[in-house]
Amino acid sequence: MTVQNQFEYRAIPAPRKGKSAKGVRGTEAKFANALSVVMNEMGSDGWEYLRADTLPCEERKGLTGRTVKYHSMLVFRRPVTEAEEEIADAAEALTPLIAAPAAIPDETEIAAPAAISEQADEPPLTMSADQDLAEAAEEDDEDENGERSTVAAE
Repeated sequence: MTVQNQFEYRAIPAPRKGKSAKGVRGTEAKFANALSVVMNEMGSDGWEYLRADTLPCEERKGLTGRTVKYHSMLVFRRPVTEAEEEIADAAEALTPLIAAPAAIPDETEIAAPAAISEQADEPPLTMSADQDLAEAAEEDDEDENGERSTVAAE
């Protein structure tokens, strides 16, 4: 499934401030230097400058308000390498395998879990500390036969 001249694209924000360098004087020259630095960094990674665009972006303003701001973006592209194409092809080939559910084994192969033989003596985790104290006080008031004692605690 390889098609020649496929590109991948990257858009980055254009610099907003100039960048100082030796021998660079003035605002325009510093801004041009900042732009050159960004373009050279992207070029060294194999990205080719394509164009600059100014695009709208809806942003929040306050708690409920919205406003539209415009941002300058630099657009770069580079050809997709054969290795990246092979990885994409392999991912496409694996997609049906990943999306397909696993085979369900026969019911005879699945063993039921063993029954729990003892009950836990611990209280449920959802009880609050006040409920724990109230239950502990009630247990102290009961006698050995499970009946409440009529004698008040001193």
